[in-house]
Amino acid sequence: MTTVPTTPVPASDGEGAPDAGFEAMRTDAVLTGRAVSSGQYLAGLLAAGQLETAGTPRKLPADQWPDVDPVVVQEIWDRACVVAWRAAQFAGSAWLHREGLQDLQARLEEAGFSAMAGSVARSRELALRSRHPGDGEIARSHE
Repeated sequence: MTTVPTTPVPASDGEGAPDAGFEAMRTDAVLTGRAVSSGQYLAGLLAAGQLETAGTPRKLPADQWPDVDPVVVQEIWDRACVVAWRAAQFAGSAWLHREGLQDLQARLEEAGFSAMAGSVARSRELALRSRHPGDGEIARSHE
């Protein structure tokens, strides 16, 4: 894993004032390091998900789609990752996304995508039924 210094390193313009160029480079390096580290984490999760859905490492070469233009495969992969990531966010806390799901449902309905709108409506309804864990607490007596 990439380790990037996270504490300011003193730099000056030769007269004691902070060097703005150095500070920008340091900030850039720290934030890039964080992004790279997060990217490595996500890559590991994608690799785990890829193997789990393929079932066995022996089936992984099929995910390269050798008969399809690699540029097209990459475009599909990129789009699928974005869709899956957003769907996972909805699934992880659908009750937080009720209004957003309602808006997306309405936009699909307006565009004439009735089947998709119906699917979102069903998921939204299930999200409305679920409550925050603190909302469902029941007082218990100790008898």
